[in-house]
Amino acid sequence: MSQLHKNFTDAQLRELFARYLNNEFPRRHLQEVLGIRKRRFFILLKRYRDAPQTFSIQYQRRKPSRSIPMQTEHQILQELATSKQLIENKTVPIRSYNYSYIQDTLEHDHGQKVSLSTIIHRAKHHGYYLKKPKRSAHDRKVLTQYVGQLVQHDSSFHRWPPAAGEKWHLITSLDDYSRFILYAQLIRRESTWAHIQALQTVFRTYGLPLRYYVDSHSIFRFVQGRDSAWRTHRKSTDEVDPQWKQVLQDCGVEITYALSPQAKGKIERPYQWLQDRLVRTCVRDNTHDIRRARVLLRQEIGRYNDRRGHSTTREVPHLRFQHALRNQQSLLRPFRLKPPFQSVKDVFSLRTQRTVNAYRRVSLNGIPLAVKANPGDRLEVRCYPLARGLTELRFWRECELIDVQTVKTRDLEGVHF
Repeated sequence: MSQLHKNFTDAQLRELFARYLNNEFPRRHLQEVLGIRKRRFFILLKRYRDAPQTFSIQYQRRKPSRSIPMQTEHQILQELATSKQLIENKTVPIRSYNYSYIQDTLEHDHGQKVSLSTIIHRAKHHGYYLKKPKRSAHDRKVLTQYVGQLVQHDSSFHRWPPAAGEKWHLITSLDDYSRFILYAQLIRRESTWAHIQALQTVFRTYGLPLRYYVDSHSIFRFVQGRDSAWRTHRKSTDEVDPQWKQVLQDCGVEITYALSPQAKGKIERPYQWLQDRLVRTCVRDNTHDIRRARVLLRQEIGRYNDRRGHSTTREVPHLRFQHALRNQQSLLRPFRLKPPFQSVKDVFSLRTQRTVNAYRRVSLNGIPLAVKANPGDRLEVRCYPLARGLTELRFWRECELIDVQTVKTRDLEGVHF
């Protein structure tokens, strides 16, 4: 009976203390009846002796004040109004309010800590509230027990900064076990080379994973359509290896293809988180330049990886990733060049086949290139774009590097890789 006011009235307690002072029963008996300890008993007894007629144990619960400064109130409403404009703009990929983002913004930019319930209360009171739509359950789950067991890789195409007036691609790689984002980059135009660069960054920074998990985009997989009366296909699905897939084969990394968009839910949820916060941050920053947007992206990636617990694992992704590495709970392998490769440019490259003509030359996009090979030799040309608009060409005959040349990248724009 720790809460006396719920079990005894004031009149009952006054009568019990009065009878105790008249020596009608001992102290320990009264303590057992009230369910209190000795110290609490004497505190109440003193209060009764000081004012026996007005003695009371009833009290009014003091609620903390929920008032906030007017400046903070104004900033909350301003952020909510900005979010409403984004939601109503059909060209921007924002469809709901993000109260956690407003809370982080107030604390990070203005040094004002406001509870999430306070922001939601203001939103409902002023009409800045939308009910969450019902979402269908995922029809497939990918469960892993090790870091590097599965890397989910994908790209998303949206108007990240609304002020830019154009859509950009966001390429992202995510470790499935830790939910740690290994790679994220904004690019103007999606290409095979951009995805190969993502592989190079992940492999050289973290190591080689066991498997990649992607959709059936043409960059990742050759999928042949059905025959028709006008066209008969000579190649079936997966009989041709795209450039990106060839890089993984050279590195000994397996590939699994998602059977449906719902099956890639684990990568879609970080995309949704990034998409929501990056768009809002770009609006607040009033940016329209992709270089500035990349800076803001790195900030949001740092927030996701290092500062917030994941909704599923309840752990900070980077800490979960590092903890798994320390406990040898990892399938990542160090990246090492395998013979006969001599440089990373031989692995992370675009490839094409050419036959040496009678003049000991090969042609790329109509440009004749003299090579140190015999007429009729079948060469594999591995192209590695460099800085300043140049591309390095590395000529391979079977398992031998026979020549290296450099050309302008724009001269290769018509080459089909």
